[in-house]
Amino acid sequence: MMNQTLRHGGPNSGRPLATPPVIVIGAGIGGLAAALRLSAAGVPVMVCERADGPGGKMRTVPSPAGPVDAGPTVLTMRAVFDDLFHAAGARIEDHVTLHRQDILARHWWRDGSTLDLHADPEASAAAVQDFAGAQAAREFRDFSARAARLFAAFDGPMMQTAKPSLPALTRRVMREPALIPLMAPNRTLAQMLAGHFADPRLAQLFGRYATYVGGSPYKAPALLALIWQAEAAGVWVVDGGMHALARAVAGLAGARGAVFRYGAEVQEITRDGAGRACGLRLAGGETIPAAAVLFNGDPRALGLGLLGRSVRAAGSGPLRADRSLSARVWAFGARATGALAGDTAAGGLAHHNVFFGGDPDTEFAELRAGRIPRDPTLYVCAEDRGKPAPLPGIERFEIIMNAAPLATPTGAAGRPQGPFGPEEHDQCHTRTFDTLERFGLTFDPVPGHPALTTPRGFDTLFPGSAGSLYGQSPHGLTAALSRPTARSAVAGLYLAGGGTHPGAGVPMAAISGRHAAEAILTDLGSTLRSRQTAMPGGMSTG
Repeated sequence: MMNQTLRHGGPNSGRPLATPPVIVIGAGIGGLAAALRLSAAGVPVMVCERADGPGGKMRTVPSPAGPVDAGPTVLTMRAVFDDLFHAAGARIEDHVTLHRQDILARHWWRDGSTLDLHADPEASAAAVQDFAGAQAAREFRDFSARAARLFAAFDGPMMQTAKPSLPALTRRVMREPALIPLMAPNRTLAQMLAGHFADPRLAQLFGRYATYVGGSPYKAPALLALIWQAEAAGVWVVDGGMHALARAVAGLAGARGAVFRYGAEVQEITRDGAGRACGLRLAGGETIPAAAVLFNGDPRALGLGLLGRSVRAAGSGPLRADRSLSARVWAFGARATGALAGDTAAGGLAHHNVFFGGDPDTEFAELRAGRIPRDPTLYVCAEDRGKPAPLPGIERFEIIMNAAPLATPTGAAGRPQGPFGPEEHDQCHTRTFDTLERFGLTFDPVPGHPALTTPRGFDTLFPGSAGSLYGQSPHGLTAALSRPTARSAVAGLYLAGGGTHPGAGVPMAAISGRHAAEAILTDLGSTLRSRQTAMPGGMSTG
């Protein structure tokens, strides 16, 4: 049973904790969510982060317009964050300002056609009808109903469950056999969409949702159609960018007693004589004892021995698994120029924009080969749009092009793919900004090489990731069942983050933090009282 002296409340004084804390390695959203839940439950928590602030992949880079988000930009599944703040006795709206978007995303094709998808499903159906006809609108409604039904069916037994199992999922499907044709278990997402939508542009659009979790629609299971429901249920813009959400969670955790140490690079997770994780050693040689250790990073780093040989077993599975996609990301401040620079209501950029390449088959084949696509699909986040404030003269932009990871799925450290060095930057620059100029979008000034983060850059920022932004590949119907869960193979060592169940994406990583916090509280035998014992055991975000 956890010793009662481990309880630690009150404001974050920054002083050393009196008893061994739960140590969280990494201040990404998974680690932050766990730190907040644990500290709110009265457990002493120390967060060690090698960067100079919280956020992990929810990071920013400087620009003339101020800090620009250079990581995730889409906030969906708000109920996950409402629940997180509620667990700490707070309300999210008292810590960050959220703006729900009427336009979920604006989509553009080379033939000059555009399509807005809306928070109002009927407005989306009407837009699809104007875009591609009455049959397409019927197909869209049917597809949306499919996605909603799949999401509702698998939210509980998959995403909200700490350790999903094939027997449990099979029982869920057997209770509702009509789910089987909706899952299309023997088809990829691309195959299902090609058979469902007569207009190939709509198949291309909804196939892009596989990239939300680092997959290709030509390899990902048709079941991933349910991702559309997460976005259809609502998209929010955060004042100050997504990094502001990370800062808010970290600030509240600090107010509940968590201690944050930034610039603290962990060199080794240590184990005691019984083999249990019992602390860590920092790069400077300092050792810190721990009641438990939570690793909020890519589990593959553990398998590679980057945190010591004694904990390699905790990452052996991810080391052997296929990697998800990476990205080439531009983050910069500039004036938008050209035909699409105008007001959103007049047909200019929305907050979320997608510019489609001409041939998705070729694009994903080039990604599989580790090459920069010649005709890429580009996502453009106009970060200052979608809010009630007037647009500044210099706006903040993030542009994302899908990319291959650095490692092949051999189980070894991996073989680099693709061009590296100046030629990579030059190719990416040309294919990004020439493509957007053909659509009628230009920038003044055009950003230079420092504004670009490549897969190699992501591997440096997030060691052991091979540049992959989403952990293991989502390809295969049972791929989600092979992800590491909160309890690792090493006693006392827990996992959270986008590389851990339930998977990639900001809401999923936050849920992984909940799973980890609950596992730690259970395993430490917490006897916390009253409200502090009320850790949520599950919730529906459908």
